[in-house]
Amino acid sequence: MAVEQHDNIQPIFIEDEMKSSYLDFSMSVNLSRAIPDVRDGFKPSQRRILVAMRDLNLTPGRPTRKCAKIVGQTIGDYHPHGDLAVYDTLARMAQPFSMRYPMVFGQGNFGSIDGDPPGAMRYTESRMSRLAIEMMEDIDKNTVDFMPNYDESKDEPTVLPGKFPNLLCNGSLGIGVGMASNLPSHNLSEVVDGIVAVIDHPEITIGELAAHIQGPDFATGAIIYGRNAINEYFHTGRGKIKVRARTTIEVHEQSEKETIVVTEIPYKVNKSSLIEKIADLVREKQILGITDIRDESDRSGMRIAIDVRRDIPGNIVLNHLFKMTPLETTIGVTMLALVDGRPRVLNIKECIQHFIDHRHEVLVRRTTFDLEKAEQRAHIVEGLRVALDNVDRVIEVIRGSHTGEEAMEVLGDEFGLSRAQVEAILDMRLQRLTGLERDKLEEEYEELVARIADYRDILSRLERRMQIIKDEMIDLKERYGDERRTELIDIEGDLSIEDLIADEEMVITISHAGYVKRLPMDTYRSQNRGGKGITGMKTREEDFVEHLFSASTHSYILFFTNRGKCYWLKVWEIPEAGRTARGKAVVNLLQLDQGESIAAFLPIRNFDDEHYILMVTRGGLVKKTVLSAYGNPRRNGIVALNILEGDALIEALLTDGDNDIVIASRNGQAVRFHESDVRTMGRGAQGVRGIRLGEGDRVVGMLASDRDTTLLSVTENGYGKRTDIENYRLTRRHSKGVSNIRTSERNGPVVSIHAVSDEDELMIITTNGLIIRLPVRDLRPIGRNTQGVRLINLGEGDRVIDVSRITPGDEEDDPATSESDESPGKDGEEEE
Repeated sequence: MAVEQHDNIQPIFIEDEMKSSYLDFSMSVNLSRAIPDVRDGFKPSQRRILVAMRDLNLTPGRPTRKCAKIVGQTIGDYHPHGDLAVYDTLARMAQPFSMRYPMVFGQGNFGSIDGDPPGAMRYTESRMSRLAIEMMEDIDKNTVDFMPNYDESKDEPTVLPGKFPNLLCNGSLGIGVGMASNLPSHNLSEVVDGIVAVIDHPEITIGELAAHIQGPDFATGAIIYGRNAINEYFHTGRGKIKVRARTTIEVHEQSEKETIVVTEIPYKVNKSSLIEKIADLVREKQILGITDIRDESDRSGMRIAIDVRRDIPGNIVLNHLFKMTPLETTIGVTMLALVDGRPRVLNIKECIQHFIDHRHEVLVRRTTFDLEKAEQRAHIVEGLRVALDNVDRVIEVIRGSHTGEEAMEVLGDEFGLSRAQVEAILDMRLQRLTGLERDKLEEEYEELVARIADYRDILSRLERRMQIIKDEMIDLKERYGDERRTELIDIEGDLSIEDLIADEEMVITISHAGYVKRLPMDTYRSQNRGGKGITGMKTREEDFVEHLFSASTHSYILFFTNRGKCYWLKVWEIPEAGRTARGKAVVNLLQLDQGESIAAFLPIRNFDDEHYILMVTRGGLVKKTVLSAYGNPRRNGIVALNILEGDALIEALLTDGDNDIVIASRNGQAVRFHESDVRTMGRGAQGVRGIRLGEGDRVVGMLASDRDTTLLSVTENGYGKRTDIENYRLTRRHSKGVSNIRTSERNGPVVSIHAVSDEDELMIITTNGLIIRLPVRDLRPIGRNTQGVRLINLGEGDRVIDVSRITPGDEEDDPATSESDESPGKDGEEEE
């Protein structure tokens, strides 16, 4: 088959045609669809929807119309694209969770933050919001240029007058070809303050401008962390903002369980998808400790409740949620907008300046329009005044003329009137000839003269025009300004849960059975002597508060185990519980190996080189390590002491390197030496001999003392004594020491030693679960090599297994910890 030849067809290379066509296409997409105009902040589709609604007279206060009608009007007159795309744009302009300041008032289902789509356009109705009217104000006064629509049947505005600073207040998101725009929304009140500041001080720096505009203010609220990213996009137009959900942790007083409550989520995060993501992570066991997730949101606001297992702190779970779910999100900022028809990345001041320039142009064109109208009307009124001054002659001319045209010529020639003035005279009703109407005409003329003078003054003075723009902005702020929804927190870098927690003093209690909790410092209020006190915690019969101390939420607590390992725990990681709550088991907060148990703990604020950790084992080895060696926390712990087989760590002390150290043995020996006798070693060392033990003997305790301290020793059969430290001569380490207390058949071996003062109290617990609480002041200091006095009466087969020193206020009166009626030394069995 022969191919028909055409002389007007010229062959070209396809790559050239593709390049040219794709360039045309990309420019059309970027300029006509994706990128907003810097002046009014709208893309063409958004602008055309509002113009179509204006054509339909859908102003506030008037009934809403079906969205199908609005979409059809928009497509038919201005925007010949898909109806669903236009409807999606319309619906988004009505969504309060998408637009910081909605431009459309919607009635019906316009979607939700859960990602639910809007109802069909045949069901939903809408009209313009009050702010949309502000965007349209003065559009009929030749304030903006118009262009023919797609079929040249109507004219449409190329931009809206835009009194409302829409680009900065509502932001914009658009993906074009080779470029994308993502401007965050800001608070109207702050933006107005920034505009006023630029008008008053055109040379203002961006840093100074940031004092007026804090940063993004998203429709969904949430919290922004760090100002560096805000400053970056303020200066360069690009940046990345880290946003976190607003959360609180509720503690149930009775069950002691914690619930993480989410009340605000980051912008553009789908709530339903967020909940599904958390549920998936729980099912896949990537996040542990969550027992239930509930969406309790209602018309009063958002509420996502996440129940946490009792033995896991809610803060830990929340930290994992931030890291693994959209509860924490990074929002990229690209302040790209069309400036004179060209895409440009703008900083914050340039955005404001372009808005001011646009409003200035609108003001000039509006004033010029008003001036022309006023001058035209004044010209007409001048003619009417001439006619009223010569009313008889005017009537005579009109009656004597055969045609209207003849009357116009005679009046114009005789009185020097223009054609427009003569036409106004001929159109004037007879009732205007009354005296009252003449007075009104004079008033109107005087008013017109004043307005004309005012308009001319506005056009002649720049400072007057800038003042008008300022006044309009301030009025806008007064009518529509509101409080910020998004909170800003000055924290930079990678965020951790600690960044969210105030650095404040807390009270930490650790019970004898290993339960720990923290409480606010003001829980334990100061009381006068003789006060009744408050209940410190509800304990089981075999448990009591053994340690109570204060520490900052940002401090560490080092836990040392019997196997020589050290674990870290931040104070804020300890669950905050009610005053009477028991707390959580320490072993559930640490990743201990099987067979490990807590032997000692130390609260630490700073890991410096001026302090040391001194440890002792059951076999009498001691080791001193500089505190800074423990400054790199690891969740799985580190080796603090290399324990020999059959040995165990029993005590760890924080020292300043200049203490006297006392080590006591089970068989009643005690050695006192200066801390400097123990050289500083690395963490992996085994230590050196602190006390030389006899066969079958072992260490029961170690303490750091000063000269005013007394040493308390308690034996297995319930006997004990206090002795001044000065009674123990200072020797070298690795010695056998001196006799501390006689371990006769009556006393039994030593169970525990403590450094005590008269203000302390003792808590003694036995194998049968008997607990007695004694004031130390009832034990007067006695000699060193003595048997001591009876502290507790034991039943047959019962024996003391542990003793704890309680400082005043650590534990309040409790049925489980009541004092014995027996006082020490009652039977007078003290030996000389």
